[in-house]
Amino acid sequence: MPKLILIDGSSYLYRAFHALPPLSNAHGEPTGALFGVVNMLRATLKARPDYVAFVSDASGPTFRDAMYEHYKANRPPMPADLRAQIEPMLAIVGALGFPILRVPGVEADDVIGTLAVQAQAQGIEVEISTGDKDMAQLVGPGVTLVNTMTNTTMDRAGVEEKFGVPPERIVDYLTLVGDSVDNVPGVPKCGPKTAAKWLAEYGSLDGVVANADKVGGKIGESLREALPQLPLSRALVTIKTDVALDEGPTDLALREPATDTLRELYARYEFKAALKDLDNTAATPLPPSPAGRGAGDEGTGEAQGPTEPLALSQAESGFGPAAPGEYELVTTQPQLDTWLDKLRDAPLIAFDTETTALDPMLADIVGLSLSVEPGKACYIPLAHDYPGAPTQLPRDVVLAALKPVFEDAGRRKLGQHAKYDINILSHYGIAVQGVRHDTMLESYVWNATATRHDMDSLAKKYLGYDTVKYEEVAGKGARQIPFSQVDLDTACRYAAEDADVTLRLHHALWPQLESVPSLRSVYENIEIPLIPVLAGMEQRGVLIDVAELRKQSQQLGKRMLELQQQAYQEAGREFNLDSPKQLQAILFDELGLPAKLKTPTGQPSTNEEALEAIADAHALPRLILDYRGLAKLRSTYTDKLAGTVNPRTGRVHTSYHQGAVATGRISSTDPNLQNIPVRTEEGRRIRQAFVAPPGWKVMAADYSQIELRIMAHLSGDEGLLKAFHEGGDVHRATAAEVFGLKPEAVTANQRRAAKAINFGLMYGMSAFGLARQLGIDRGEAGDYMARYFARYPGVHAFMEATRAQAHRDGYVETIFGRRLYLENLQSRNQAHRAGAERAAVNAPMQGSAADIIKHAMIAVAEWLKDRDDAHMLMQVHDELVFEVRADAVDSVREAVRERMQGAATLAVPLIVDVGVGANWDEAH
Repeated sequence: MPKLILIDGSSYLYRAFHALPPLSNAHGEPTGALFGVVNMLRATLKARPDYVAFVSDASGPTFRDAMYEHYKANRPPMPADLRAQIEPMLAIVGALGFPILRVPGVEADDVIGTLAVQAQAQGIEVEISTGDKDMAQLVGPGVTLVNTMTNTTMDRAGVEEKFGVPPERIVDYLTLVGDSVDNVPGVPKCGPKTAAKWLAEYGSLDGVVANADKVGGKIGESLREALPQLPLSRALVTIKTDVALDEGPTDLALREPATDTLRELYARYEFKAALKDLDNTAATPLPPSPAGRGAGDEGTGEAQGPTEPLALSQAESGFGPAAPGEYELVTTQPQLDTWLDKLRDAPLIAFDTETTALDPMLADIVGLSLSVEPGKACYIPLAHDYPGAPTQLPRDVVLAALKPVFEDAGRRKLGQHAKYDINILSHYGIAVQGVRHDTMLESYVWNATATRHDMDSLAKKYLGYDTVKYEEVAGKGARQIPFSQVDLDTACRYAAEDADVTLRLHHALWPQLESVPSLRSVYENIEIPLIPVLAGMEQRGVLIDVAELRKQSQQLGKRMLELQQQAYQEAGREFNLDSPKQLQAILFDELGLPAKLKTPTGQPSTNEEALEAIADAHALPRLILDYRGLAKLRSTYTDKLAGTVNPRTGRVHTSYHQGAVATGRISSTDPNLQNIPVRTEEGRRIRQAFVAPPGWKVMAADYSQIELRIMAHLSGDEGLLKAFHEGGDVHRATAAEVFGLKPEAVTANQRRAAKAINFGLMYGMSAFGLARQLGIDRGEAGDYMARYFARYPGVHAFMEATRAQAHRDGYVETIFGRRLYLENLQSRNQAHRAGAERAAVNAPMQGSAADIIKHAMIAVAEWLKDRDDAHMLMQVHDELVFEVRADAVDSVREAVRERMQGAATLAVPLIVDVGVGANWDEAH
């Protein structure tokens, strides 16, 4: 079928204006919204539609204004910066060759609706490019909505899933809900769920009206009061589909672009990537490529950065949409032999495993995919066991044949989250060597916040390809089958994509990364060498004393019961401590305590912050906080940790993630071993359950005040440098400077204030935050901070310079050159902008600390690799935890300290505290 794409220009201009930062060119002309719309149009051109139209609102009133004088009355005037971009937008749209439709007296929605109905009648497929919910009423056979800003498509099923009603009921739905933006009156207090419920029960708006007297409660009263104005609301939200137009769908062919005009406009508004494409100097598009994903993919998500990585996005890169490759199902020995020959001659081998589970320490291998040439890959099934499954090569035979290849460090290998596959192959006696590249980490180092780093997201962003999803081949929910029961042809199509797309992504990402020496260094010298280190730690696991955890659970339960009884006494009656509603009634209605914080619905909040705010006014809030703290310890750790012990090894195996935290920190999940509390006695006791086997000890090595030392190094402040070089108590030294005292005269409260300032500044703490933390008034806290900056002017200068750099470049860097992009620096929202500036100041410290400990882990692992008397078990932010044979403690302690302290050269000493004990608590 021929296709017509109808672009809702008004919708996209507004959305781009609010979604993108307020960019401008060298002449000060606003360009942010224009930039977003132009990128969307360039992406539309790559789809090569048969017919297309850019539909925008004409100036002047419409028939809806005549129907209802208050229509859109609440809308604020169009911002001047947005209005200034309308004419340039239309000029570029026209120069690109798009027919432009602006019809007086109606809205863009009505023009789009009319063309959609006409095209549908002529057998033309219609794609409406919009973000407007009202357009859902147009969806039907051959008519879909596409939101190019979120890469989502909505057909009939999508409408029902999103709104709870089919397309033909959308007008009724919108009539009931109303529209505050357009000032369309609905039924007061009738939200989306209520509207969908009524329409399901009574069939239509007319049915709801006919049964209005059956709806009880206040919402029923609201419905009955709104009945007289519902016909008007229905007329306002109904899109006209009979507008008199001079052009029909088949008149809307794309015209030849006006290249000279485009070149002039792109140059004026500084759209460099678009200009590059126009002049045919962009990078040559990659060969066609599909994409896939492997188990255990990691990812962070958020918006993309404003400089180089923005130019690498699908819309700007010039990489055309990918196409499926050629995949071979390997089930015979000759086929395997042919692929072994290919592997021996390949400059780079992409590999991926299919397994029975996401947990690499519990999973078994089902199959393996390989690729050495973009567009071509194979899948070798090893354990598909569905009835009638074709004969497969014996698993042991295949893995024995591949073992020399995988263990040859000279044969360069590539993975997508290769650590997972390394762990899987380790179960079969294969110690993978020679992993030189990992596409997850290439994306992560290039820009940690530009996208998630799982394969599906990377394939969509950098290759323009929608991968075959796991649910498409194995089903979902209760009907999902194991991958071992997926038929071989389908499994090959899915699994071979993984290896193929990994190779293609590498070709897209590596040249970009290679072009920035500092990022290449972070990637090659930190992230890639860390893969086998983390894999080894995960495989080793940590020993847990399950009996100790059970004992602690019982003790916590007993203490919770005591707190519960005390809470009953304070409240004067029994109640459910876990019920916010009951707690609200007791605290604010019965006890009359002030409600300092409210929920989004306006109810008094009972969250932790709200209870802390009134904890001094009555004993009950503190009892509730203590109870919740113990309940969390019990549910998260003492009850749960015992259940995570691996039955194969008798140990707990966490998963460490390199690509999950924007600053470069490693995170831990399943279970999270980095978040065990240390500030309470009960929290510290949990570490007593982390033990060493007989004849061994637990050793913990912890960097001392590393982020504060990095602040001293980066700021070069003489006072702070002096405090660290003298080797005393830096917080006491800071207090002495701030309060003008000798160190020995500093009080405990003054030291506490100095410590709060020292650490708080790195996280952008304000005087208000300091006042709340120290329990002093804001003026006194402001005075403390003013004295601090007066005594440490270099710190203040560094913070200001870092903010300025972030605004200038769009990113900040660690000592080693890792970049953190901050997309909210130009936000119109002051809170978002302030948050980005705080992150800009903190990121160099936190990111540098992460890079330092990663360097240390690589160095320590290299020293340990030929030893059998010590093993690195855990990384907890600035701390490394080891299992050391008792007779080797002294030598290992000094070697670890030496390598951790030598991981970076700073202007102040790096100090590492090392402790040893029978369990982690004793060692820490």
